[in-house]
Amino acid sequence: MKAGIRAWAVRCIVVIGLLGLNACAMVGGSHVNTNDYVSQRRADVIVAGRPSDRTVQSLNVVALTPDGCRREFAACTDTVAHAAGLTDEQRLSALAELWLGRALRAERSQSGAMMDDATLDAFLQSARYAYAYLFYTARSPTERTFELRQVQVTWFYNLAVQRAMSRFFLELPHLDPRWTQATLAGWSMLRSQSDVRLPGGTHLPAELIPAANLRFEGLRNIYRRDGFGSNFVAVAPAEAADAEVPWREPDYVPITGALEFEGSTLDAVLATRQVRLLVRDPYHDNTVTVGGRVVPLGANFTAPYGVWLARSGFASQSIRSLLGREGGIKTPRILLMQPYDPDRLTVVMLHGLASSPEAWINVANEVMGDEKLRRNYQVWEVYYPTNLPVAVNLANIRKALDATLQHYDPSGQARASNNMVLIGHSMGGVIARLLVSSSGDQLWSLFPERANLSARKRQRLHQRLAPYLQFTPMPQVTRAVFLAAPHRGTPYAQHRLARWVGNLIRLPVAVLKEMAEIGNLLESDDSGEARPLYMPNSIDNLRDNDPFIVAAANLPISPQVHYHTIVGVYKSKGALQDSSDGVVPYESAHLDGADSELAIPSWHSVQETPAAIVELRRILRLQLATLQQAK
Repeated sequence: MKAGIRAWAVRCIVVIGLLGLNACAMVGGSHVNTNDYVSQRRADVIVAGRPSDRTVQSLNVVALTPDGCRREFAACTDTVAHAAGLTDEQRLSALAELWLGRALRAERSQSGAMMDDATLDAFLQSARYAYAYLFYTARSPTERTFELRQVQVTWFYNLAVQRAMSRFFLELPHLDPRWTQATLAGWSMLRSQSDVRLPGGTHLPAELIPAANLRFEGLRNIYRRDGFGSNFVAVAPAEAADAEVPWREPDYVPITGALEFEGSTLDAVLATRQVRLLVRDPYHDNTVTVGGRVVPLGANFTAPYGVWLARSGFASQSIRSLLGREGGIKTPRILLMQPYDPDRLTVVMLHGLASSPEAWINVANEVMGDEKLRRNYQVWEVYYPTNLPVAVNLANIRKALDATLQHYDPSGQARASNNMVLIGHSMGGVIARLLVSSSGDQLWSLFPERANLSARKRQRLHQRLAPYLQFTPMPQVTRAVFLAAPHRGTPYAQHRLARWVGNLIRLPVAVLKEMAEIGNLLESDDSGEARPLYMPNSIDNLRDNDPFIVAAANLPISPQVHYHTIVGVYKSKGALQDSSDGVVPYESAHLDGADSELAIPSWHSVQETPAAIVELRRILRLQLATLQQAK
């Protein structure tokens, strides 16, 4: 039966063929699952290594194929550029992809060697055709907002710009610093327009890292802003840090690059071989003007932060600092997470014991990733040696913050210098609370002086002790958040392991010398040899019976400061007041009068939990709303 049907079909085809009829022409159809449909729609020379369906369709219109174009590239692109039957959008988008494919194939064949001129030319050709499609066809970019083709062409442009900028960056050191125009791969490159500021006032980074090539472990989210241009991390030239100043500007900053081709008409753009590089700071710019149009500027805000942390060496350095060993830090540093901006509010973050800015990995990233917070805040992270007693670190950090504010805003009138927010974790939370508290005369009893001290010794003693025992709230701060902070100390500091670590800690010679001199001043002139003054280290200082912690626990917080607490609850099944985060008891972390308190199921490192980060974002938004209402 089946054999008979097949024989009949063959005879039918032969007869119809002899008669010249088209009755056997058929279109077949089949179902495609959603994943395959989406993959097919999105596939292009970047994603799949082959031309997109839209480019293949354009080639079909002019009787070309992708394989034929690969073999006879010049003839293919000439045909696409001039043959009838294609609209400008079809023609230009296909040429952008064909040239990009050629450039990528050539780049792969060079096996890591520096890009040659022919490959650079192909990337620039691709960028120019994409640029012409975006800005010099009949329809504007906004009229194609929902079209996948425009998204693809933007990707072609951005990738071509990334590769061209990387090659151009390698050429810059060979140019005269006064250059205004340079010839490269047959193209005339005009001097770049840039508003990027690197530390030290330099405009040329030591390294330029494409952000798209970076992947990070430990960061929960990567925050980008979709838009025009290629994203990079600019690495500032290595310079010896000035030990005399506490502030450190960021060595890793985000930049976005774009290429603008000369010409005011489509024909002029397609004929030009003159191009200008635009370099923008995405923290400062939300848009860029190209082709006579204002378009959203792309950005990657996480990449510089991730590179900084990956190269910092904080993990080992923080332990050396705790133990007082060589290679640790000895004085506080104020690390700016972005170039100083007088118009953004300042968030100051203070880490805890044996820690570093790595304690804020995801917190800082989430703040910089939130568009509203990013527009309104800048982050400063305080990095300090955690072997020192709280009183010493408090005085040194206050001095460092005051010096940094004075350096960037001598008048104190900038938005950045007012309504600051302090965020402190663990011991950093204790220090943050004292930065907004008044000591009055309540701490002087910690150093009882002899009644028969000479007036001269008494005056010198007060001068030496005042920075540690007498302080007032920072007037610039109006909100603070304390996370798992042992305001009343912790019994954990007296456990065997803590005591063992405490015995390994070395205090700096300068601090020991100062304490010895203070000990001498505490003794009267006729008392004979002075007794050495006991100097606790940071772990000693966090005991719940430490004299300083006990005396400072109830110092009044400034009435102008709104404050919040976030506490961890670790494996607790009882009442909140009886709980602990495994290190700090709730009763030590709790503060009466707080605007809010949030208890989160967490170990002591509560600041890294998603719930704590959500709460911090809420509080920072609350600060903005409060300031807006006060206007």
